[in-house]
Amino acid sequence: MAEYTILLDGLEVVMGLGIHAHERAAPQRVTLHVAMTCRYTAPPEDRIDAVVDYDFLRTGIRKLAESRHFELQETLCDQVAALALADARVVKVTVRSMKLDVYPDARIGCEVSRSR
Repeated sequence: MAEYTILLDGLEVVMGLGIHAHERAAPQRVTLHVAMTCRYTAPPEDRIDAVVDYDFLRTGIRKLAESRHFELQETLCDQVAALALADARVVKVTVRSMKLDVYPDARIGCEVSRSR
């Protein structure tokens, strides 16, 4: 077996997220950080079709961000984790979301880990 961690780090999206009136009134900047542990039967050949391609994840996250308003970061993170685990080679995923503009001196976030 061979395991690799594929990282999608710092993807910034503008989306509806939050429970407060000002968060419902306008989209806000959110960053997403995803680590997917991928398991292969052997070290993969040097071809994109031999590994989990992170393009599907980036595209899927952007579609999620455009599709609806999320009340909770927990829900957003769970949806992203489910998207990553749709590929059977992904055995574990950790997703972190961060609201960038809630406070002037801090970012607000959530992190979840899911595995098979």
